[in-house]
Amino acid sequence: MAYRKTKEIVKYIYNRSVRYTRRNFLKTAGLGSMALALQSFVPRLSTYRKQPNILFIMSDDHAANAISCYGSHLAGSVSTPNIDRIAEKGIRLNRAFCTNSICTPSRASILTGKYGHHNGVFTLDDNFDRNQPNVAKHLQKAGYETAIIGKWHLHTEPSGFDYYNVLPNQGLYFDPYLKESGKEWKDRKEGGEVSRGYVTDIITDKSIDWLKNRRSDKPFFLMCHHKAPHGLWEYPPRNEHLFDNVDIPEPPSMWEDKTHRSIGSREHGSNIRKLADRMSKFGKRGKEWPTGKLETSGMDETEVTKAAYQKYMKDYLRCAAAIDENVGRLLDYLDQTGLTDNTVIIYTSDQGQFLGEHDYYDKRWFYEESLRMPLLIQYPSEIKPGSEANDIIINTDFAPTFLDFAGISTPQDMQGSSFRKILEGYTSRKWRKSMYYRYWMHMAHHNIPAHYGIRTERYKLIFFYGLALGKVGKKTSKTLDNEGPDLDLFKPTKPGWELYDLKNDPQELRNVYDDPDYKGIIEKLKVQLLHAKEELDDTDEKYPELMQVRQLYWDT
Repeated sequence: MAYRKTKEIVKYIYNRSVRYTRRNFLKTAGLGSMALALQSFVPRLSTYRKQPNILFIMSDDHAANAISCYGSHLAGSVSTPNIDRIAEKGIRLNRAFCTNSICTPSRASILTGKYGHHNGVFTLDDNFDRNQPNVAKHLQKAGYETAIIGKWHLHTEPSGFDYYNVLPNQGLYFDPYLKESGKEWKDRKEGGEVSRGYVTDIITDKSIDWLKNRRSDKPFFLMCHHKAPHGLWEYPPRNEHLFDNVDIPEPPSMWEDKTHRSIGSREHGSNIRKLADRMSKFGKRGKEWPTGKLETSGMDETEVTKAAYQKYMKDYLRCAAAIDENVGRLLDYLDQTGLTDNTVIIYTSDQGQFLGEHDYYDKRWFYEESLRMPLLIQYPSEIKPGSEANDIIINTDFAPTFLDFAGISTPQDMQGSSFRKILEGYTSRKWRKSMYYRYWMHMAHHNIPAHYGIRTERYKLIFFYGLALGKVGKKTSKTLDNEGPDLDLFKPTKPGWELYDLKNDPQELRNVYDDPDYKGIIEKLKVQLLHAKEELDDTDEKYPELMQVRQLYWDT
């Protein structure tokens, strides 16, 4: 305990003396002639003297269940040895969650350390305000050279980066366009130059090229953002035969009977059977499904669902395998150039993804598979190899943590907190015991109603309030299946409450909201939920129509 306390004091003093020389630092700290004794007592003092490099690798829609070190039902069929290397040499965080399970809002929260209602990104279509503070800008001021390469998906020109080379909007899997800094920028899908090849390989090539040509006298912050394994799951030809003659295990919840659910959710969502229809008759711009048509002739409904699941999973996992290959290339480069020891290496995804759980694909829901982000971090100077943590981490915590490593205090406008101490094996008593979630895009995609809720270490309470509130995006008047304009799509849906006891029901197969044994727990959780909304300045009073729904359904 004495060692840890002394180390924390030294770290605190150094973070506010980062520009001092070693001699001046010790003098400022009031240690004087005790320098040698203190250095021997605190062997890792030097790690706080030098700002580490930060390599942030993020994929799109890569579920924790599809990463073998997380040990899911897929672990026997799926292998991600390179991503697992980060966990083996660092830490696996088991409860890392997004605050809104959709690409653009999650990316904005990671950059700003703020919820969408504070950074202005509620939906897929909201433009990111490039003039607001973000983590890259703070790191630039602290002396870092910054870059982002790959998927951006925030529509406006990246700011805070010394270099960028990003995909327009979602980007293409093959021969993608890329928009490079120093050239004319056009918002959204416009602009860019073609790079020949497969997108995951290209993003890694350009990331390594940037590392080779960066300034060696500065620490670096590189965000390497992959498009894969986002739909429509176009894998590289080299992975064509991965999983041939293999049956991918179905998740236990795939055949869930949803009658336990509230009316707010049970009739909504895109299931695997709907995906089968898309795969067998994909008509977008006259094209078939990009990885080949699903043949379902002569099959009954159950057989069609099973066949669609197998095709979905194999396409998805072949994309994910390419991610793993390229993570290995980046890790090897760091090892070969001697950068590993002073680089914080992070692997994550912008949110989770349903891989047949609850008979779903895609994300957006507050259920675990969608909510949970894989998060693996390696930093030899501070993180014990093979460690793990179960603390609740959210994506607004990422930016404060990066800044902490750089010796920068968390700015007041950020709503997250640094979890650096958790990585070292220490959790403060003040660390959060719950997290707040909100999905805004009511019925805009995949037939999913708007909802919010709270997740504690044991329970999850969800309120499907079923209102658009003007937050469905600017270009979402068409359904995902391209069926044409449907202005009725965003009309209110029936509200409902759900409660899950995650200790006794980790797969969320039993909604216990109406169970009288949980009445007291529900009352406490609603108080916590209101407190979270007030603390985060996301109160329902801003929306009179939502308050009307609350008056009718809050106490039911």
